Order: sequence, then C-alpha cells, then structure tokens
Amino acid sequence: METLGYLIDGFGVALAPHNLMFALIGAFLGTLIGALPGLGPANGVAILIPLAFTLGLPPETALIMLTSVYAGAMYGGRISSILLNIPGDEPAMMTCLDGYPMAQKGKAAEALAISAIASFMGSLIATIGLILLAPLLAKFALTFGPAEYFALFVLAFATLGGITGKNPIKTVLAAALGLMIATVGIDSTGTQRYTFGVLELYEGIDFIIAIVGLFAISELLFFIESRAGDGKGPMKVNKLTLSFKEVREIMPSSIRGGVLGFIAGVLPGAGASLGSFIGYTLEKKVVGKKGYFGEGDPRGVAGPEAGNNGASSGALVPMLTLGVPGSGTTAVLLALLISMNITPGPLMFTQNADIVWGVIAALLIGNFLLLLLNIPLVGIFVRLLSVPPKYLLPIVTMVAFVGIYSISNSAFDLYFMVAFGVFGYFLRKLEIPMVPIILGLLLGPEMEKNLRHALDIADGDWTVLWSSGLAIGLWVVAFVGLVLPYIVGPILRRRMNAARQSAE
Repeated sequence: METLGYLIDGFGVALAPHNLMFALIGAFLGTLIGALPGLGPANGVAILIPLAFTLGLPPETALIMLTSVYAGAMYGGRISSILLNIPGDEPAMMTCLDGYPMAQKGKAAEALAISAIASFMGSLIATIGLILLAPLLAKFALTFGPAEYFALFVLAFATLGGITGKNPIKTVLAAALGLMIATVGIDSTGTQRYTFGVLELYEGIDFIIAIVGLFAISELLFFIESRAGDGKGPMKVNKLTLSFKEVREIMPSSIRGGVLGFIAGVLPGAGASLGSFIGYTLEKKVVGKKGYFGEGDPRGVAGPEAGNNGASSGALVPMLTLGVPGSGTTAVLLALLISMNITPGPLMFTQNADIVWGVIAALLIGNFLLLLLNIPLVGIFVRLLSVPPKYLLPIVTMVAFVGIYSISNSAFDLYFMVAFGVFGYFLRKLEIPMVPIILGLLLGPEMEKNLRHALDIADGDWTVLWSSGLAIGLWVVAFVGLVLPYIVGPILRRRMNAARQSAE
C-alpha cells in the first residue's frame, strides 16, 4: 500500500502539464534519434542533456524528458532495422532477422506496428517490475556500509563489458582511463592532483562536458566519416492492415520477451543486447517447426523488441536504487542526477521520492504516448531516414555547444568538450568503449570516498573490505562477472552472428 501511495503521488508529478509536455517532446525526439542508424539511446540522451540545462528545467522535469528520450530511442531503433536492415543500435540487431524480410514481402507497416506493440508490452512489464522491485532493493541497500559500497562499485566495473561485449580487456582499459580522469582536481585532503596549475581543473573535470564530448561530439565526427556518403533510402511503407487476430498471436511472445528482458536489464553485465537475443532465441524454441523465423515471422519481431525494451526499463532498477548504472544510457542519466546535486541510491527513495516516483509514473504514461506516436506517425519517422546527415548534424552540434556554454558560461569548457570529442573519436577508432570511461568518471569519486571511509574505520586494515558476508558475496559476483565474458561471451557472440548471417 505504501508503494501504491508513492505511485499515486508520482502520477501527480508526471501529470503536471509542463512535465507531460516534456515527456511527449522527449518521446518524439527519442524516436527520431532511435530511427537514425548508429546514434542509439546513449548518444541521444547525451546530446540532449545540454538542452535540459539551457531550458533551466527542474530535476524532475529534466529526468522525465530524458527518460522519455531513452524509451523513445529504444522504440525508434526498430525502424531502420525493419526498413533498411541496419540496426538503429546494437539491441535492435535481432529485429532485422524477421523485420526486414517482412518489409521485403510488402508488410513493412505490419512489422512496424507489431514491433511497436511488442515494445509497449515489454516496457510496460518492465516498468511494473521496476515498481515492485525497486523499493525492496532500496531498503536492502540501506544495510550497506562503506566496504560493501566499495565492493559494489568494483562489481559495477567488473560486469561493465557484459557477456556480449567484444573485448573485455579494452573495457577494463577504458574503466581505468575513467578512474584516472576522475582523480583530476583537489582531493578530500586538499592535495592537488594533475591540475598542472590550471585554475579550471581545481574542481575536477565536469562529467557533463566529458559525456557530451565523448558521446555526442565523437559520434558526430564518426557519423560524418562513416555515413556522409550513405544514400540508401528506406523502403516504402504500405497501408497498415494488421488484424486483431495477428495482435493476439504475438502477445505471448511479447510477454515472454518482456519478462526475460527485464531480468537481463536488472542483472549486472547483461543488458538490452542479451535481452533481445534471448527473447528471439526463446521464441524459436517455443514455436519450433511451426514458425518460419528468418523469413518474416511476426513472432521473430515481437520477441526481441519486447526483450530489448524490457531490458532498458530494467536497467533503471540498479541506477535508482544503488546508484550504479545498468546500461550506457543509465550512466548518462546518472550523470544528470549528480550534476543536479541529487544522489542516486537507496536514500533517494526517501529524500527525493517525488522525483523517483514521478519518473516511474512518467515511464508508464510515456509507454502509452510512444504507442500512440509510433503507429499513426510512423511515416514521419520513416521520412527522417531520407534526410541527409549534412542537415541534421549542424543542429545537433549547435544544441551541444549552446547547452554546455549555458552551464558555466566558460569558453574553456567548450574547448574541453571538443578535446574530449576528438579523444573519443580516436578511442572509437581503436574500438575502446565509451561507457566504462564515463562510469569511471562518475563512480570514481564515490569509490575513493568509500574506500577511505572503510579504511579509516578499520585503522588502515585492508581486510575490512571483505569482512562481512555481504561484501564477500559482492566480491564473488564481481569475480564471476569479470571471468564470465571470457567463457560465455564468445559462444553468445558466435550464436548472434550466426543467426544474423543465416537470415541474410
């Protein structure tokens, strides 16, 4: 009953006219961003964070808008998968397997509608799971001491690459880079670290600048290089003729995919890519020989779409309750919270209950808004795929520059943002992931603070870090998370690639 009361209060926040308006704007912009191949939700949210500061939005409104962008981008990723056979982001890859064959058969509208309904179901199931699980996990996290929190941060870094990550060693290298950048500035004892006499570095490096540079600016540079000459246009969308019977047939697939996706989103190191993959794989096993997967089976669209959208909402659970992001996009949202002087974690459910439950209620409302947007207005999103990047990129660049300048009115920050963008561009050329760098930058200060606190309590005795059963459990999970990608990862990646190649 207590949770229900908080949720009702959350609807009071989410249904405020200005919050509802920004949820709709976020859902629309997110779908547009998701429809563009290669951008993805993390880049989309990073690009629009400066807009939240430029408009001077309060924390709850900014978070509602950007979580709506996140959800919208997960919906939008299916559009280019179905019409171009190019995933909008990695989790949408499995949608290509049956979505594109449906489009080739003249059923593009049906594939887009089925994927929208499945995305809705997956996200709705995961949001209900978030409502039920998050308060319980937040209460449990109140028992954590500094040693347990340090072990939790180690766990976050150990599972960062995920079992579908390409190169765990590069992930560890990226996390180390992030932790190194986090040490710049004056520490808690008043000692200067790596400031080189530059006044602007005394307070450390602003992670919002780093995020916009590493995600948005590097993506722009990468986008210009890789897609400037890409003239491939989308298929034409036929008139929608989806029947109620066809919708009913995909419902079991959507429910199964949503449940599996939510579990994958909550688990450390799993993520939306795994949610999408297991959603598709399970459907093939359940349907068996009755299906025609790889040739345009609607259940092959519904399963992975419900899985990746379920995982995206599930990834919010560890971010809100523990302050540890469950995905790249939630790492960017975590940065937004910290920049607005809001500390994510178990205390957020009591100290900032209006923000937490306002966002959760907005997710429920946003799911219905996205379903309404993605079926009747899909033609608008399809036409966006034909717009040359040379018209879109200047707008994105302008939003990033104006937003960063509005935060501090400092030209130094703009130069720093561009420097991070160039740095991120070269890292991406080397296939070094961006998310671990951001996570190191975000969690580094808290990790150091908890380590110092734990050692102060124990008079410098390092064994305090594994002195409790809970801490030992977290260290064991961290070790398993670090080793598992080397064992399971190659097998999963081979199966995902085999499924894609067989469909092609």
